[in-house]
Amino acid sequence: MIRLSLSAVADIVEGTLHDVPDPSVEVTAGVEFDSRKITEGGLFLALPGERVDGHDHAAGAVAAGAVAVLAARPVGVPAIVVEHQDGPGAAVLEALGKLAAASVAELAAGDLTVVGVTGSSGKTSTKDLIRAVLERAGTVVAPPGSFNNELGHPWTVLRADASTRFLVLELSARGRGHIAALAAIAPPRIGVELNVGTAHLGEFGSRENIAETKSELVQALPAAEAGGLAILNADDPLVAAMASKTTARVVTYGSDTSADIHALDVRLDETARASFTMVTPSGSAPVSLLVHGEHQVGNALAAAAVGLDCGMDVETVAAALSGAEAASARRMDVRTRADGVTVVNDSYNANPDSVRAALKALVTMARSGRDSGRRSWAVLGEMAELGEESVIEHDRIGRLAVRLAVSKIIVVGTGRPSHGMYQGAVMEGSWGEEAYLVPDADAAITLLRDEVEPGDLVLVKASQSVGLWTVAEALLSEQGETR
Repeated sequence: MIRLSLSAVADIVEGTLHDVPDPSVEVTAGVEFDSRKITEGGLFLALPGERVDGHDHAAGAVAAGAVAVLAARPVGVPAIVVEHQDGPGAAVLEALGKLAAASVAELAAGDLTVVGVTGSSGKTSTKDLIRAVLERAGTVVAPPGSFNNELGHPWTVLRADASTRFLVLELSARGRGHIAALAAIAPPRIGVELNVGTAHLGEFGSRENIAETKSELVQALPAAEAGGLAILNADDPLVAAMASKTTARVVTYGSDTSADIHALDVRLDETARASFTMVTPSGSAPVSLLVHGEHQVGNALAAAAVGLDCGMDVETVAAALSGAEAASARRMDVRTRADGVTVVNDSYNANPDSVRAALKALVTMARSGRDSGRRSWAVLGEMAELGEESVIEHDRIGRLAVRLAVSKIIVVGTGRPSHGMYQGAVMEGSWGEEAYLVPDADAAITLLRDEVEPGDLVLVKASQSVGLWTVAEALLSEQGETR
């Protein structure tokens, strides 16, 4: 963040100084809500939580080097105290947003370019690819993992300082107005729209409602004459239709040659890594991705559109994409044990679109290369926040696994959605011993230890709340990895 005195911070967040002997003292480091991560000159965010109240750690944060605490009540150490009618948590989060907005406004008046990314799936993977591309052109700040909500978004914004050339942000939503609110904190010049799927369908009610909310990003962009750019997925009709909702210049990407940026001659290797010719209005170049899954082609094209608009040439963008590795944990993380068992850990989160993509990548790996015909295992847990469509969507995934000829499916969970996925698989293929329903991750681990053979492929995927990464970690801990 920019350097600010405590009195200036208080003015920005409309707070009151308490126990501050010298209001001219400056915040010279970042804002942290974990007192263990405070560095000298930082500002501690005292967030009240269900289990831990940050106010209880205020004194420790100051002792660790924080110059003050942003809090909802006096804490006996230097603090900026804020209030909100909805309570202490809302007060502190609102203040964090105001501070982030003030910091990025000053930076954007200089040389900072803000890029926003949204979509029902693929935000984090695309954000990581955009960061890899833009790092060839300057210093980049981007969120770790999927830090994309009302806390993670402004926290990330405040990582940017005078040395930052690009700020790449994910924007998520649990309801209408959420993306607009995040975009107001750090107004993007470039907006990337990936897709409109069924993630959070239970909260939005329909894909059309999801599309309307996702379009808040392109509606927030500046006009074309002011440099605004909307990057739209031409393969998704609901995204392509967002061109009518923005005054920014529009660039499309997709699989069809009618898209401004598209891929030709897409080929997948034995681990579902794509190679293709990237075609752009500025020329063409070969790309060989290190990330896994054919769905990454579209993500890479979106990232290329950002790099090209930021002044990079096609060859440099292609080289950056070809060198980009997975940067966020538990997302298509492919590792092979010494006995040849390959574990695909994609357990960070799941929705119907991302599960379909992961299953397709799994069977591509099983059928490719010298080891074609390998057995494939899909260890799947519940996909959360699908509302009334949950059982139906889980049934569809179970049936898809059978249609794709996944060798074995292990469904983890005791709820109706998990039972729906299992029954879908059984009814589609009358699988018998090819489909298993187990109550929890431990049961899945036990089954895999008994049944997995050298050379098998194992995909692990579910919503984060299920915690299925323990399955992947257990499998990998049993033998050393070869790659």
